[in-house]
Amino acid sequence: MLGDASPWSIAGAAAAVALLSLAAWILEWAWWTPRRLGRALRAQGLRGTRYRLFSGDAPEDARLNREARSQPMPLGSHDIIPRVHPMLCNAVKEHGKMPFTWFGPTPRVMISDPDLVREILSNKLGHYRKQRSSRMGKLLADGVANHEGEKWAKHRRILNPAFHHEKIKRILPVFSTCCEEMVTRWENSMSGEGLSEIDTCSEFQNLTGDVIARTSFGSNYQEGKKIFQLQGELAKRLMQAFQTFFIPGYWFLPTKNNRRMRAIDREIRMIMQGIIGKKERAIKNGEASSNDLLGLLLESNMQQSNGKAGQGMSIDDIIEECKLFYFAGMETTSVLLTWTLIVLSMHPEWQEQAREEVLHHFGRATPDYEHLSRLKIVTMISYEVLRLYPPVTYLTRRTYKATELGSIKYPKGVTLILPLLFIHHDPDIWGEDASEFNPQRFADGISSAAKHPSAFFPFGGGPRICIGQNFALLEAKMALSTILQRFSFELSPSYTHAPYTMMTLQPQHGAQIRLRKI
Repeated sequence: MLGDASPWSIAGAAAAVALLSLAAWILEWAWWTPRRLGRALRAQGLRGTRYRLFSGDAPEDARLNREARSQPMPLGSHDIIPRVHPMLCNAVKEHGKMPFTWFGPTPRVMISDPDLVREILSNKLGHYRKQRSSRMGKLLADGVANHEGEKWAKHRRILNPAFHHEKIKRILPVFSTCCEEMVTRWENSMSGEGLSEIDTCSEFQNLTGDVIARTSFGSNYQEGKKIFQLQGELAKRLMQAFQTFFIPGYWFLPTKNNRRMRAIDREIRMIMQGIIGKKERAIKNGEASSNDLLGLLLESNMQQSNGKAGQGMSIDDIIEECKLFYFAGMETTSVLLTWTLIVLSMHPEWQEQAREEVLHHFGRATPDYEHLSRLKIVTMISYEVLRLYPPVTYLTRRTYKATELGSIKYPKGVTLILPLLFIHHDPDIWGEDASEFNPQRFADGISSAAKHPSAFFPFGGGPRICIGQNFALLEAKMALSTILQRFSFELSPSYTHAPYTMMTLQPQHGAQIRLRKI
C-alpha cells in the first residue's frame, strides 16, 4: 500500500519515471524522428547521406574541413566551394543538386533553384522560419535577425527609420573621418620609397569597428570600441563552444570558456545600459542630436511607444539590436573590403579602371554621397566580389509545418539550406565563367547579370533582407575610393590564398597586401 511506502522508495520510483521519460524523449529525438524524416525525403526521390546517431554528419564535416584547410588554393583561383564547403560539395557530386545531409538529428536539404529560394525567402504563406538560435548563439546577438512574427514586425518597424538612405547620408562624414584616419596611418608607416605592407583583415576590422562605434554611439564611441573588442573575443569563444553543440546541457557546465562568455555578456550589457541611459536622458532634455544610430533608434522607439505599453522595445531589446549592429555591421563590411583588395590585387586591370573612375569623380577631394552613388565600375566590382566571396555563404530556414515546395512535400522539422555560394558559382546560371572574376556581368545591373534575376542575394531577400545593406555598401565604397585615391596595391609574397568560414567567409591566414603611395 502507498501509505506503507518509505520516502526513499517514493523518491526512487519518481526518479525511475523521470529517467524513463528522459530515455523515451532521447529515443524519439535521436532515433525515431530522424528515421521518419529520412524515409519521407527518400520516398520522394531525394538522396542524401546516412544518418549517424546523435552527431549526424558533424564528425565527417569536421574531418573534411580540417583536410581542406590544410592546403591552400592556387593563387588567382576563385573556385572556392571545394575548400569552403567540402561536405556539401561532396554531397552534390554524389547525390545531385538537392542532396540532404544531417546536422545532428536534423536533415538539411539543399535548395539550389533560385525560384524556390525566392519563394522560401518571400515566405508569403508563413511556412518557413529562421533557425532558433542556441542559448550560446544568442549571447553574440539576439536582435531583429532572429525574431519571428509580431516581434520581428515591431522591431523592423522601429528600426527602419534609422536605416533610411536620408539618415545614412547624414552619417557619411563619420565614414569619411574613419577612412581618412586609416589611410593617414598607412601613409605614416611607409618607408622612404613610399612602400609598406599591411594585413588588411585586421586593418578593416579596426576600420569597420570604429565606424560602427561612432555611427552607433556618437560621442560615446570609445565605450563602443570596448564593446567591439569584447564581442570579438566572444565570437572566438563561441566558435570553440559550438564544437560541443551536441552534448546535452553543456552550456550549463562551469567550464572556463562558459564562465568567460557569461562574464563578457554581463560586461557588454553593463556598458550598453550606461550608454543608452545617458542617451535617453539627453534626448528627453533636448541636449542630444539623433545623428547616430542609437539616437535614431531611441527616437523611433519613443515615437512608436508614445506612452503605450508593449508598443515599443524594452531596454533589453535595444541592447540586443545594438549588439547586432556591431556584429553584423562590422563583419559584413570588413570581409567585403578584405576580399575586394585581394581580388583587385589579383586583377590589376580592374584596380586601374576603378582608380580612374574614382579620380574622375573626386580627384583628391573627399568623396561625397552624390558621386559615390554614381560610381558604376566600383559598384560592379563590389557586386562581383560579393558574388564570388559572399560574407555569409548560406542561409537556413526550417519547416514548422508540413509544406510543399516545388514537387516535394517536406514534413515539419526539416532544415532548408539556401546555398548562396553554390548558386553564385553555378555555371548553369552565370555561364561557363561562373568561377572567374568578371565585373562586366553587372554592367546592366543585378537583374541582367545572370540567367535568373534572383540568383544574386548576398544580403538575403524577401521581407527579411538585411536592413543594413545600404549602410554596408556605402561604407565599402567610401573606404575603397579613399584607398584608390592614395595607393596602388598588390598581394604580398607572404599571402596564402585560403578562404574559409569562421562565422563569415574570411582568408584563413590573413590578407597581406603591399601598398605603394601614388
